[in-house]
Amino acid sequence: MLEDRDYILRCLELAEAAFKAGNGPFASLVVCDGEIIGEGVNQVMTTKDVSAHAEVNALRHATQRLGSLNLSACTLYTSAEPCFMCSYAIRQARIAQVVIGARAEARGGVSSRHPILTEADIPGWGPPPRIVRDILLEECTSLLHSCGFVHI
Repeated sequence: MLEDRDYILRCLELAEAAFKAGNGPFASLVVCDGEIIGEGVNQVMTTKDVSAHAEVNALRHATQRLGSLNLSACTLYTSAEPCFMCSYAIRQARIAQVVIGARAEARGGVSSRHPILTEADIPGWGPPPRIVRDILLEECTSLLHSCGFVHI
């Protein structure tokens, strides 16, 4: 069975491909019962769609594949900490766990001033997902910096 590190390595591969295609170097997976049910890369520039973030794309593929908006049995893996928009989508999909490579202190849903992913007191939402951070932190941060993303 694959481990967190293996899934983040896949995110790094996808993130590099996204950057080579002209997008931001971000990628995400949704995994359920050890199976990847959704992959997403950042496609903001190539689609001219501000919502085409990696996490949103991975969630979209997973919900379509399962035929359900409820992903409470799933884990989301991401090369970089989800932004506010993606954090909202993750919470709406009821993802059980989020595994993060690089941190995004400026606008991340965990480590910023607006911790949407970890805030337990948001009316109408269930419990926040379990957060696992810093998986392949050096590799993920290095990729971001090499692509010019220093302050995310």
